Parts: sequence; structure tokens; C-alpha cells
Amino acid sequence: MSDRLDILAIAAHPDDAELAAGGTLILSAKQGLRVGILDLTRGELGTRGTAELRDREAEAAAAILGLSMRENLRLPDGNITSDGQNKLVGVLRQWRPRIVMTHPEVCRHPDHMATHHLVRNACFYSGLKKLNLKSDTLPWRPKHLLYFAEVRLFEPTFVVDISSTWKERTEALLCYGSQVHSPAYKEQSAEPETYISNTGFIEWVEARARTYGQLIGCTYGEPFQYSGTLGTSNLSMFLHMEALFQ
Repeated sequence: MSDRLDILAIAAHPDDAELAAGGTLILSAKQGLRVGILDLTRGELGTRGTAELRDREAEAAAAILGLSMRENLRLPDGNITSDGQNKLVGVLRQWRPRIVMTHPEVCRHPDHMATHHLVRNACFYSGLKKLNLKSDTLPWRPKHLLYFAEVRLFEPTFVVDISSTWKERTEALLCYGSQVHSPAYKEQSAEPETYISNTGFIEWVEARARTYGQLIGCTYGEPFQYSGTLGTSNLSMFLHMEALFQ
């Protein structure tokens, strides 16, 4: 299938994937992989901005990320439940990603935790032959499920060196002027500050990337947890992985 994806990042709101894994997504696209993002909601309950503005910001960020696909499932913000499971299964079967990444189980935001469980369950049910969605898509189960870091620190299974894509990653995140710190947006908006709209949060984002990068001897890193256990009968696999991120 020519339009299948190698990597699909599934996030609760536009900007979540950029904030947690933007550097890795850019790096993967530059390496020739087909990368996509599925936003589950339009972020319409956000304190700042509007759903329409978030749509435009997501489109601008997608161009920087080099995505092959970006879609929005348009589930209700603040009410991500198992009711969206079949819609998500339909997307997984359509794009057939080899790798899916999403929020970890323990998060600050309830929508992120709900997304974690929805994605984990949908990745399983998507592979059931008897789950008939009355469409022409065939069952598909992603081979690998990853969790990216958020504001809760976790012990990573591996860290990706994103030093070469840090500048572009930052540019993609700053496309969301309604959400993160943006002097231009602040000048024309009377909306209150939020947890992520202050300068301190942006500084923390860089500090986190530097902290995880230090663990693997690089400037900037993005951490991931692997759902399951990695196995190999050939240790040269690790040499190949090392070459990918040099």
C-alpha cells in the first residue's frame, strides 16, 4: 500500500505531538520515513485561542515537520472516551503504521491519559479480523507502540538524538502562538496566561531536552518508553540503530 505510514503519532490536542516528539518526527521524515500525526480533538476547550486558529497552527506546524499526513479525528475535547475507538481503528487500518506513539499512562492532563488508553486498546482491536467496520480496510495491528514524555518525568527505554532538528522542532512548536509563549499573540489577546504560555515553560522544554540528551552524550534528546520487550538474535541491530541517529 503506497500511502501506508511508517510512524503515526496520536495525540489528544494539536501541539501535543510537537511538544513531546517533534524532533523525532522531523528526523524520521528526513530519513525517508513516512510520518503522520493524528490529533484526536481540535482543542476547543483550551483557555486560549479557538478551534479554527488551532487548525491553522497545526497546518503550519505540519509543513515544518515534513509530515506525509495530518488528520483530526474531531472527538469532543474534554470527553475522549471509548466511543471513539472504532473511528480510531478505521484510521489505523487505513494508514497501517508500523510504529504508533502516544501519551504515557501517567499524565498531567486527563485527556492525555484517556488518549493513552484509547490508543492502546485501538491498536489491539484494529488487528481483530472479526471486528467489521463495514469498510474495505483490512485488519492491521501496529508492530511497535511507543510512549513519549510529557511534564511527568519517566525512565526512558531509549532516547533519540534530536540535536540536528532542534531548531526546526522549536519552529514547529512556536507555530502554536495561541498556546505557547508568543509576544505577538499576547499583544492582541486579553486571554489569561496558562501553564504552557509563559516563557518559563519554553525554557523548561529546552532544559528537559538537554537533560535527556546528556544521558546519551548529545545536546538535545527526546525520550520514549517502549510498550513491550525488545528482542533480537543479532546484536548488529544496535549498530544499525546507532547509525540512524548519528
